[in-house]
Amino acid sequence: MAKPKLTFCCQTCGTLYPKWIGQCSGCNGWNTIVEEVNQPAASARFQGYAGTEAAITRMADVTLHEEIRLSSGSQELDRVLGGGIIRGSAILIGGDPGIGKSTILLQTVAHLSQELKALYVTGEESPQQVTLRARRLGLPEKQLWLLADTHVETILHHVQKEKPRVLVIDSIQTMHTSLLASAPGSVGQVRESAMQLVSYAKQTGIALFIVGHVTKEGSLAGPRVLEHMVDTVLYFEGEQDNRYRIIRAVKNRFGAVNELGIFAMTEKGLREVNHPSAIFLSRSSQVVSGSIITATKEGSRPLLVEVQALVDQSHIANPRRLSVGLETQRLSMLLAILHRHSGIATHSLDVFLNVVGGLQIFETAADLPVIFAILSSFRNRPLPHDLIVFGELGLAGEIRPVPGGQERLKEAAKHGFKTAIVPHGNAAKNTLDGMKVLSVQSLKEAVNYFDQF
Repeated sequence: MAKPKLTFCCQTCGTLYPKWIGQCSGCNGWNTIVEEVNQPAASARFQGYAGTEAAITRMADVTLHEEIRLSSGSQELDRVLGGGIIRGSAILIGGDPGIGKSTILLQTVAHLSQELKALYVTGEESPQQVTLRARRLGLPEKQLWLLADTHVETILHHVQKEKPRVLVIDSIQTMHTSLLASAPGSVGQVRESAMQLVSYAKQTGIALFIVGHVTKEGSLAGPRVLEHMVDTVLYFEGEQDNRYRIIRAVKNRFGAVNELGIFAMTEKGLREVNHPSAIFLSRSSQVVSGSIITATKEGSRPLLVEVQALVDQSHIANPRRLSVGLETQRLSMLLAILHRHSGIATHSLDVFLNVVGGLQIFETAADLPVIFAILSSFRNRPLPHDLIVFGELGLAGEIRPVPGGQERLKEAAKHGFKTAIVPHGNAAKNTLDGMKVLSVQSLKEAVNYFDQF
Protein backbone atom coordinates (compact mmCIF):
# COMPACT_ATOMS: atom_id res chain seq x y z
CA MET A 1 0.00 0.00 0.00
CA ALA A 2 1.38 3.40 -0.99
CA LYS A 3 2.40 5.74 1.78
CA PRO A 4 0.06 8.74 2.27
CA LYS A 5 1.42 12.02 1.02
CA LEU A 6 1.55 15.01 3.36
CA THR A 7 0.59 18.51 2.37
CA PHE A 8 0.26 21.74 4.30
CA CYS A 9 -2.96 23.70 3.82
CA CYS A 10 -4.02 27.12 5.08
CA GLN A 11 -7.23 26.77 7.09
CA THR A 12 -8.35 30.28 6.10
CA CYS A 13 -7.85 30.49 2.33
CA GLY A 14 -6.95 26.89 1.35
CA THR A 15 -3.52 27.63 -0.16
CA LEU A 16 -1.33 24.50 -0.35
CA TYR A 17 2.38 24.36 0.57
CA PRO A 18 4.97 21.58 0.34
CA LYS A 19 6.19 22.31 3.88
CA TRP A 20 5.09 24.25 6.93
CA ILE A 21 5.68 28.00 7.13
CA GLY A 22 4.56 30.51 9.72
CA GLN A 23 2.67 33.02 7.52
CA CYS A 24 0.40 32.23 4.60
CA SER A 25 1.27 34.16 1.45
CA GLY A 26 -2.31 33.92 0.21
CA CYS A 27 -4.17 35.59 3.10
CA ASN A 28 -1.23 36.84 5.23
CA GLY A 29 -2.56 34.88 8.21
CA TRP A 30 -0.20 33.67 10.90
CA ASN A 31 -0.19 30.06 12.19
CA THR A 32 -3.08 29.04 9.92
CA ILE A 33 -1.16 26.35 7.98
CA VAL A 34 -1.94 22.81 9.12
CA GLU A 35 -0.52 19.45 8.13
CA GLU A 36 -2.97 17.31 6.15
CA VAL A 37 -2.99 13.87 4.53
CA ASN A 38 -3.66 13.12 0.89
CA GLN A 39 -4.88 9.52 0.83
CA PRO A 40 -3.84 7.36 -2.16
CA ALA A 41 -6.50 6.65 -4.77
CA ALA A 42 -6.59 2.97 -3.70
CA SER A 43 -8.20 3.91 -0.40
CA ALA A 44 -11.14 5.62 -2.05
CA ARG A 45 -13.17 2.39 -1.93
CA PHE A 46 -12.40 1.71 1.71
CA GLN A 47 -15.39 -0.18 3.10
CA GLY A 48 -15.07 1.19 6.62
CA TYR A 49 -15.38 -0.38 10.03
CA ALA A 50 -18.90 -1.64 9.42
CA GLY A 51 -17.64 -3.88 6.60
CA THR A 52 -20.17 -2.59 4.06
CA GLU A 53 -19.91 -0.03 1.30
CA ALA A 54 -22.07 3.09 1.40
CA ALA A 55 -25.05 3.10 -0.98
CA ILE A 56 -27.74 5.55 -2.07
CA THR A 57 -31.07 4.95 -0.30
CA ARG A 58 -34.49 6.45 -0.86
CA MET A 59 -35.83 8.12 2.26
CA ALA A 60 -39.08 6.16 2.09
CA ASP A 61 -37.07 2.91 2.28
CA VAL A 62 -35.13 3.90 5.38
CA THR A 63 -36.04 1.70 8.35
CA LEU A 64 -36.41 3.68 11.57
CA HIS A 65 -35.73 2.10 14.92
CA GLU A 66 -36.89 3.44 18.24
CA GLU A 67 -34.00 5.24 19.88
CA ILE A 68 -33.22 3.62 23.20
CA ARG A 69 -31.35 6.00 25.46
CA LEU A 70 -28.92 4.67 28.01
CA SER A 71 -29.06 6.22 31.46
CA SER A 72 -25.75 7.65 32.61
CA GLY A 73 -26.68 7.10 36.26
CA SER A 74 -27.16 10.84 36.82
CA GLN A 75 -30.43 12.63 36.16
CA GLU A 76 -28.63 15.94 35.68
CA LEU A 77 -26.29 14.54 33.02
CA ASP A 78 -29.20 12.77 31.32
CA ARG A 79 -31.06 16.10 31.25
CA VAL A 80 -28.13 17.84 29.52
CA LEU A 81 -27.81 15.00 26.99
CA GLY A 82 -31.51 15.25 26.12
CA GLY A 83 -32.75 12.25 28.11
CA GLY A 84 -29.78 9.87 28.04
CA ILE A 85 -27.01 8.50 25.85
CA ILE A 86 -27.94 7.55 22.29
CA ARG A 87 -26.28 4.61 20.58
CA GLY A 88 -23.75 5.77 17.99
CA SER A 89 -23.51 9.34 19.30
CA ALA A 90 -20.26 11.27 19.76
CA ILE A 91 -20.12 13.55 22.81
CA LEU A 92 -17.36 16.11 23.37
CA ILE A 93 -16.78 17.42 26.92
CA GLY A 94 -14.57 20.47 27.53
CA GLY A 95 -13.57 22.41 30.60
CA ASP A 96 -10.73 23.84 32.65
CA PRO A 97 -8.12 21.48 34.13
CA GLY A 98 -9.24 19.87 37.37
CA ILE A 99 -12.88 20.89 37.06
CA GLY A 100 -14.20 17.31 36.94
CA LYS A 101 -14.29 16.09 33.33
CA SER A 102 -12.51 12.80 34.03
CA THR A 103 -14.42 12.34 37.28
CA ILE A 104 -17.89 12.59 35.74
CA LEU A 105 -16.93 10.28 32.86
CA LEU A 106 -15.36 7.71 35.20
CA GLN A 107 -18.55 7.72 37.27
CA THR A 108 -20.64 7.36 34.11
CA VAL A 109 -18.72 4.43 32.60
CA ALA A 110 -18.56 2.71 35.99
CA HIS A 111 -22.36 2.86 36.17
CA LEU A 112 -22.80 1.72 32.55
CA SER A 113 -20.32 -1.13 32.97
CA GLN A 114 -22.78 -2.90 35.28
CA GLU A 115 -25.10 -3.59 32.34
CA LEU A 116 -22.90 -3.38 29.23
CA LYS A 117 -19.26 -3.41 28.22
CA ALA A 118 -17.46 -0.08 28.60
CA LEU A 119 -13.86 0.87 27.81
CA TYR A 120 -12.04 3.84 29.34
CA VAL A 121 -9.01 4.92 27.28
CA THR A 122 -6.63 7.20 29.15
CA GLY A 123 -3.80 9.03 27.44
CA GLU A 124 -2.81 11.20 30.39
CA GLU A 125 -2.83 8.74 33.31
CA SER A 126 -1.74 5.19 33.95
CA PRO A 127 -4.25 2.41 34.74
CA GLN A 128 -3.01 2.49 38.34
CA GLN A 129 -3.87 6.18 38.71
CA VAL A 130 -7.35 5.69 37.24
CA THR A 131 -7.95 2.70 39.52
CA LEU A 132 -6.88 4.68 42.59
CA ARG A 133 -9.36 7.42 41.72
CA ALA A 134 -12.15 4.90 41.16
CA ARG A 135 -11.51 3.30 44.54
CA ARG A 136 -11.37 6.68 46.25
CA LEU A 137 -14.76 7.51 44.74
CA GLY A 138 -16.14 4.12 45.75
CA LEU A 139 -17.00 3.07 42.17
CA PRO A 140 -17.55 -0.52 41.02
CA GLU A 141 -14.46 -1.66 39.13
CA LYS A 142 -14.91 -5.35 38.31
CA GLN A 143 -16.57 -4.81 34.91
CA LEU A 144 -14.76 -1.60 33.89
CA TRP A 145 -12.06 -2.05 31.23
CA LEU A 146 -9.05 0.27 30.98
CA LEU A 147 -6.56 0.98 28.20
CA ALA A 148 -3.57 3.34 28.47
CA ASP A 149 -2.58 4.26 24.92
CA THR A 150 -2.39 7.31 22.67
CA HIS A 151 -2.14 5.67 19.23
CA VAL A 152 -5.52 5.84 17.47
CA GLU A 153 -4.95 2.84 15.21
CA THR A 154 -3.93 0.68 18.19
CA ILE A 155 -6.94 1.84 20.19
CA LEU A 156 -9.34 1.02 17.36
CA HIS A 157 -7.71 -2.39 16.97
CA HIS A 158 -8.47 -3.18 20.62
CA VAL A 159 -11.98 -1.74 20.30
CA GLN A 160 -12.72 -3.91 17.25
CA LYS A 161 -11.51 -6.94 19.17
CA GLU A 162 -13.32 -6.28 22.48
CA LYS A 163 -16.42 -4.59 20.97
CA PRO A 164 -17.45 -2.30 23.86
CA ARG A 165 -20.78 -0.45 23.81
CA VAL A 166 -19.32 2.72 25.37
CA LEU A 167 -15.90 4.23 24.65
CA VAL A 168 -14.25 7.12 26.53
CA ILE A 169 -11.20 8.95 25.12
CA ASP A 170 -9.35 11.03 27.73
CA SER A 171 -8.19 13.21 26.09
CA ILE A 172 -8.22 13.92 22.36
CA GLN A 173 -5.18 16.25 22.66
CA THR A 174 -3.00 13.29 23.67
CA MET A 175 -4.02 11.11 20.71
CA HIS A 176 -2.01 10.74 17.51
CA THR A 177 -2.38 8.86 14.25
CA SER A 178 0.29 7.30 12.04
CA LEU A 179 -1.10 9.20 9.05
CA LEU A 180 0.58 12.40 10.29
CA ALA A 181 4.14 13.04 11.42
CA SER A 182 3.30 16.01 13.65
CA ALA A 183 3.25 15.84 17.45
CA PRO A 184 0.14 14.94 19.46
CA GLY A 185 -2.01 17.95 20.26
CA SER A 186 -1.36 19.74 16.97
CA VAL A 187 -4.32 20.88 14.91
CA GLY A 188 -3.83 18.20 12.27
CA GLN A 189 -3.45 15.37 14.79
CA VAL A 190 -6.52 16.42 16.78
CA ARG A 191 -8.65 16.64 13.65
CA GLU A 192 -7.51 13.36 12.06
CA SER A 193 -7.69 11.44 15.35
CA ALA A 194 -11.17 12.71 16.10
CA MET A 195 -12.31 11.95 12.55
CA GLN A 196 -11.26 8.30 12.84
CA LEU A 197 -12.86 7.87 16.26
CA VAL A 198 -16.14 9.53 15.31
CA SER A 199 -16.28 7.58 12.04
CA TYR A 200 -15.85 4.33 13.94
CA ALA A 201 -18.58 5.27 16.41
CA LYS A 202 -21.04 6.14 13.63
CA GLN A 203 -20.41 2.92 11.69
CA THR A 204 -20.47 0.54 14.63
CA GLY A 205 -23.08 2.24 16.84
CA ILE A 206 -21.05 2.61 20.03
CA ALA A 207 -21.44 5.65 22.29
CA LEU A 208 -18.28 7.79 22.21
CA PHE A 209 -17.19 10.29 24.85
CA ILE A 210 -14.25 12.59 24.02
CA VAL A 211 -12.53 14.84 26.56
CA GLY A 212 -11.17 18.08 25.12
CA HIS A 213 -8.85 20.65 26.66
CA VAL A 214 -9.75 24.34 26.59
CA THR A 215 -7.65 27.41 25.87
CA LYS A 216 -7.18 30.35 28.22
CA GLU A 217 -10.10 32.05 26.47
CA GLY A 218 -12.36 29.14 27.52
CA SER A 219 -12.90 27.63 24.06
CA LEU A 220 -11.99 24.10 23.03
CA ALA A 221 -8.39 23.73 21.95
CA GLY A 222 -7.77 22.46 18.44
CA PRO A 223 -9.59 23.06 15.16
CA ARG A 224 -13.08 24.53 15.14
CA VAL A 225 -14.18 21.63 12.96
CA LEU A 226 -13.82 19.38 16.03
CA GLU A 227 -17.13 20.70 17.37
CA HIS A 228 -18.82 20.10 14.01
CA MET A 229 -17.76 16.45 13.92
CA VAL A 230 -19.53 15.43 17.12
CA ASP A 231 -23.23 15.31 17.97
CA THR A 232 -23.08 16.97 21.38
CA VAL A 233 -20.72 19.54 22.89
CA LEU A 234 -20.76 19.99 26.68
CA TYR A 235 -18.86 22.63 28.65
CA PHE A 236 -17.97 22.53 32.34
CA GLU A 237 -18.47 25.87 34.09
CA GLY A 238 -17.48 26.95 37.60
CA GLU A 239 -14.42 27.78 39.64
CA GLN A 240 -12.15 25.19 41.18
CA ASP A 241 -12.53 26.78 44.63
CA ASN A 242 -16.32 26.53 44.30
CA ARG A 243 -17.84 23.17 45.14
CA TYR A 244 -20.57 23.54 42.53
CA ARG A 245 -20.06 22.60 38.89
CA ILE A 246 -22.32 23.38 35.93
CA ILE A 247 -22.43 21.39 32.69
CA ARG A 248 -23.95 23.32 29.79
CA ALA A 249 -24.89 21.89 26.38
CA VAL A 250 -23.84 24.31 23.64
CA LYS A 251 -24.65 21.85 20.85
CA ASN A 252 -26.96 18.86 20.92
CA ARG A 253 -28.46 17.07 17.93
CA PHE A 254 -30.62 14.95 20.21
CA GLY A 255 -31.83 17.47 22.80
CA ALA A 256 -32.21 21.07 23.87
CA VAL A 257 -29.34 23.54 23.61
CA ASN A 258 -28.25 25.55 26.68
CA GLU A 259 -29.63 22.87 28.99
CA LEU A 260 -27.92 22.90 32.38
CA GLY A 261 -26.80 20.16 34.73
CA ILE A 262 -25.73 21.24 38.21
CA PHE A 263 -23.40 19.14 40.36
CA ALA A 264 -21.64 19.44 43.70
CA MET A 265 -18.04 18.27 44.07
CA THR A 266 -17.68 16.02 47.10
CA GLU A 267 -15.15 13.52 48.42
CA LYS A 268 -17.08 10.81 46.58
CA GLY A 269 -17.04 12.65 43.25
CA LEU A 270 -19.69 14.75 41.54
CA ARG A 271 -23.16 14.53 43.03
CA GLU A 272 -26.20 15.94 41.28
CA VAL A 273 -28.12 18.84 42.83
CA ASN A 274 -31.84 18.14 42.89
CA HIS A 275 -32.99 21.65 43.88
CA PRO A 276 -30.59 24.05 42.12
CA SER A 277 -32.60 27.20 42.90
CA ALA A 278 -31.81 26.75 46.59
CA ILE A 279 -28.08 27.12 45.79
CA PHE A 280 -28.41 30.53 44.18
CA LEU A 281 -30.85 31.84 46.82
CA SER A 282 -28.43 31.70 49.74
CA ARG A 283 -28.89 35.39 50.52
CA SER A 284 -27.75 37.35 53.53
CA SER A 285 -30.13 37.37 56.49
CA GLN A 286 -29.91 41.17 56.55
CA VAL A 287 -31.84 43.24 54.04
CA VAL A 288 -29.27 45.05 51.87
CA SER A 289 -29.53 47.40 48.93
CA GLY A 290 -28.51 46.44 45.41
CA SER A 291 -29.90 42.88 45.55
CA ILE A 292 -32.84 41.38 43.65
CA ILE A 293 -34.02 37.89 42.75
CA THR A 294 -34.90 36.97 39.17
CA ALA A 295 -36.12 33.84 37.42
CA THR A 296 -33.94 32.83 34.48
CA LYS A 297 -34.76 29.94 32.18
CA GLU A 298 -31.88 27.63 31.35
CA GLY A 299 -32.90 24.96 28.88
CA SER A 300 -36.23 23.48 29.95
CA ARG A 301 -36.35 24.58 33.60
CA PRO A 302 -36.43 27.91 35.44
CA LEU A 303 -33.80 28.85 38.01
CA LEU A 304 -34.01 31.52 40.68
CA VAL A 305 -30.79 33.54 40.96
CA GLU A 306 -29.69 36.65 42.79
CA VAL A 307 -28.47 39.70 40.87
CA GLN A 308 -26.34 42.21 42.76
CA ALA A 309 -25.37 45.74 41.75
CA LEU A 310 -23.03 48.30 43.26
CA VAL A 311 -23.19 51.95 42.17
CA ASP A 312 -20.44 54.16 43.60
CA GLN A 313 -18.81 57.51 42.95
CA SER A 314 -16.02 57.22 40.38
CA HIS A 315 -12.59 58.72 40.99
CA ILE A 316 -11.28 58.26 37.46
CA ALA A 317 -12.01 60.04 34.20
CA ASN A 318 -13.74 57.03 32.62
CA PRO A 319 -16.16 55.38 35.09
CA ARG A 320 -15.95 51.60 35.14
CA ARG A 321 -18.63 49.21 33.89
CA LEU A 322 -17.91 45.70 35.15
CA SER A 323 -20.29 42.78 34.80
CA VAL A 324 -19.77 39.21 36.03
CA GLY A 325 -22.32 36.70 34.76
CA LEU A 326 -23.94 39.13 32.28
CA GLU A 327 -22.72 40.77 29.08
CA THR A 328 -20.93 44.04 29.82
CA GLN A 329 -22.12 45.66 26.58
CA ARG A 330 -25.73 45.00 27.56
CA LEU A 331 -25.12 46.64 30.93
CA SER A 332 -23.97 49.81 29.16
CA MET A 333 -27.09 49.72 26.98
CA LEU A 334 -29.40 49.34 30.00
CA LEU A 335 -27.75 52.29 31.74
CA ALA A 336 -28.36 54.42 28.61
CA ILE A 337 -32.05 53.36 28.54
CA LEU A 338 -32.37 54.18 32.25
CA HIS A 339 -31.01 57.67 31.63
CA ARG A 340 -33.05 58.34 28.50
CA HIS A 341 -36.45 57.22 29.80
CA SER A 342 -36.17 57.79 33.56
CA GLY A 343 -33.72 60.68 33.83
CA ILE A 344 -31.38 58.75 36.15
CA ALA A 345 -27.80 59.49 35.10
CA THR A 346 -24.93 57.18 35.97
CA HIS A 347 -22.32 58.53 33.55
CA SER A 348 -20.12 59.78 36.43
CA LEU A 349 -20.56 56.65 38.58
CA ASP A 350 -18.91 53.24 38.67
CA VAL A 351 -21.41 50.41 38.11
CA PHE A 352 -20.57 46.83 39.08
CA LEU A 353 -22.88 43.89 38.44
CA ASN A 354 -22.66 40.30 39.66
CA VAL A 355 -24.74 37.12 39.31
CA VAL A 356 -24.37 35.19 42.56
CA GLY A 357 -23.21 31.59 42.30
CA GLY A 358 -21.09 31.90 39.16
CA LEU A 359 -23.99 31.37 36.76
CA GLN A 360 -23.81 32.89 33.29
CA ILE A 361 -27.10 34.47 32.13
CA PHE A 362 -27.43 34.81 28.36
CA GLU A 363 -31.13 35.64 28.04
CA THR A 364 -32.76 39.08 28.07
CA ALA A 365 -35.15 38.35 30.96
CA ALA A 366 -32.50 39.74 33.32
CA ASP A 367 -32.86 43.30 31.94
CA LEU A 368 -35.54 44.47 34.39
CA PRO A 369 -33.87 42.86 37.46
CA VAL A 370 -30.61 44.61 36.54
CA ILE A 371 -32.44 47.95 36.48
CA PHE A 372 -34.01 47.24 39.89
CA ALA A 373 -30.67 46.22 41.39
CA ILE A 374 -28.99 49.38 40.04
CA LEU A 375 -31.80 51.60 41.37
CA SER A 376 -31.65 49.88 44.75
CA SER A 377 -27.91 50.53 45.07
CA PHE A 378 -28.11 54.02 43.56
CA ARG A 379 -30.80 55.14 46.05
CA ASN A 380 -29.53 52.91 48.86
CA ARG A 381 -33.00 51.44 49.23
CA PRO A 382 -33.26 47.70 50.01
CA LEU A 383 -35.93 45.70 48.23
CA PRO A 384 -38.20 43.12 49.93
CA HIS A 385 -36.87 39.58 50.28
CA ASP A 386 -40.05 38.12 48.81
CA LEU A 387 -39.93 40.17 45.55
CA ILE A 388 -39.05 38.62 42.19
CA VAL A 389 -38.59 40.54 38.93
CA PHE A 390 -38.03 39.53 35.30
CA GLY A 391 -38.59 41.10 31.88
CA GLU A 392 -36.86 42.30 28.73
CA LEU A 393 -36.23 46.02 28.26
CA GLY A 394 -36.47 47.59 24.80
CA LEU A 395 -34.62 50.66 23.53
CA ALA A 396 -37.87 52.67 23.57
CA GLY A 397 -38.32 51.93 27.26
CA GLU A 398 -40.99 49.26 26.74
CA ILE A 399 -41.08 46.06 28.79
CA ARG A 400 -41.33 43.02 26.54
CA PRO A 401 -42.58 39.56 27.58
CA VAL A 402 -40.16 36.65 27.86
CA PRO A 403 -40.70 32.94 27.13
CA GLY A 404 -41.88 30.66 29.92
CA GLY A 405 -43.38 33.31 32.14
CA GLN A 406 -45.81 30.93 33.86
CA GLU A 407 -43.07 28.42 34.69
CA ARG A 408 -40.96 31.20 36.21
CA LEU A 409 -43.83 32.40 38.40
CA LYS A 410 -44.64 28.87 39.56
CA GLU A 411 -41.00 28.28 40.52
CA ALA A 412 -40.97 31.55 42.48
CA ALA A 413 -44.25 30.72 44.24
CA LYS A 414 -42.85 27.32 45.20
CA HIS A 415 -39.97 29.05 47.02
CA GLY A 416 -42.25 31.40 48.94
CA PHE A 417 -42.10 34.64 46.93
CA LYS A 418 -45.12 36.85 47.53
CA THR A 419 -44.73 39.66 44.95
CA ALA A 420 -43.69 39.57 41.29
CA ILE A 421 -43.12 42.39 38.81
CA VAL A 422 -43.36 40.99 35.29
CA PRO A 423 -44.12 42.17 31.75
CA HIS A 424 -47.80 42.62 30.92
CA GLY A 425 -47.66 39.73 28.47
CA ASN A 426 -46.40 37.38 31.20
CA ALA A 427 -49.04 38.25 33.79
CA ALA A 428 -50.51 35.12 35.33
CA LYS A 429 -53.76 34.06 33.69
CA ASN A 430 -54.69 32.12 36.81
CA THR A 431 -54.11 33.66 40.21
CA LEU A 432 -51.22 31.96 41.98
CA ASP A 433 -51.84 31.11 45.61
CA GLY A 434 -50.21 33.64 47.90
CA MET A 435 -48.50 35.66 45.13
CA LYS A 436 -49.32 39.18 43.98
CA VAL A 437 -48.38 39.66 40.32
CA LEU A 438 -47.82 43.25 39.13
CA SER A 439 -47.61 43.71 35.36
CA VAL A 440 -45.75 46.60 33.70
CA GLN A 441 -45.61 47.82 30.11
CA SER A 442 -42.92 50.50 30.31
CA LEU A 443 -39.85 51.41 32.31
CA LYS A 444 -41.68 54.35 33.89
CA GLU A 445 -44.31 52.00 35.34
CA ALA A 446 -41.57 49.76 36.72
CA VAL A 447 -39.78 52.71 38.34
CA ASN A 448 -43.09 53.84 39.90
CA TYR A 449 -43.53 50.40 41.47
CA PHE A 450 -39.94 50.61 42.72
CA ASP A 451 -40.70 53.92 44.45
CA GLN A 452 -43.55 52.26 46.35
CA PHE A 453 -41.26 49.80 48.14
